[in-house]
Amino acid sequence: MSIKLLIADDEDVIRNGIAKYVQLHTDRFDKIYLASNGQEAIETIFRDKPDIMLLDVQMPLKDGIEVMQEAKRAGIMPCTLILSGYDEFRYCQQAIRYGARDYLLKPIRSSDILHKINEAADDLFGIEIAVAEKQSGEKNRLVELAKEYMAENYFENLTLVNVAQKVGITAGYLSTLFSQKVDKGFVDYLNELRIDHACTYLQQDYLKTYEIAYKVGFNDEKYFSKVFKKIIGQSPSEYRKANRNLR
Repeated sequence: MSIKLLIADDEDVIRNGIAKYVQLHTDRFDKIYLASNGQEAIETIFRDKPDIMLLDVQMPLKDGIEVMQEAKRAGIMPCTLILSGYDEFRYCQQAIRYGARDYLLKPIRSSDILHKINEAADDLFGIEIAVAEKQSGEKNRLVELAKEYMAENYFENLTLVNVAQKVGITAGYLSTLFSQKVDKGFVDYLNELRIDHACTYLQQDYLKTYEIAYKVGFNDEKYFSKVFKKIIGQSPSEYRKANRNLR
């Protein structure tokens, strides 16, 4: 299930830091929107209708309470967690009055913020989230199995089809998983793995370039050199010479 999160805070470090932490530690939020002031937050709420909102109180143009007021009047109030550096009863009272789920005080650890956001998602979407998390974990496991097999057999004539067979899924599904979880295609990942090993052999400086190409799984020296330069930015001979001079 797609869940949309809005993070509204005028401090760039806090806003971007929380977003990055959430993205690194869970993939349950399909969209994460960022707002640096109250007006941007309102516009995002009206346009994108986020499910959950992490909202600072003191922001330019409109403060957090005004954002909640407008969203509530329009009938599109997200599940809201207030994040504030102000430990004042009136702010907390107003936030609760307009429907805030929680009032979190700065400074607070990103892990604690994520825990609160996850709790809100659990309450909103229930068991479907747990199922999605389980499916995501299964996808990660399949990708890791494929990567482990490739690391052990990179020098063989590996194809998407035979790696997928080893993992127990279709080639099309493995290709999709690589795009989603590794952020690059199967061939690109395999080439980078092979070139990494080729760099080690070039640094050792006792095999010829064509020997290294075949040793790491390429059947054509010219194609190997082309791929090597694309990834490393130097030809194999240039790389060998540069590393020889460093020894």
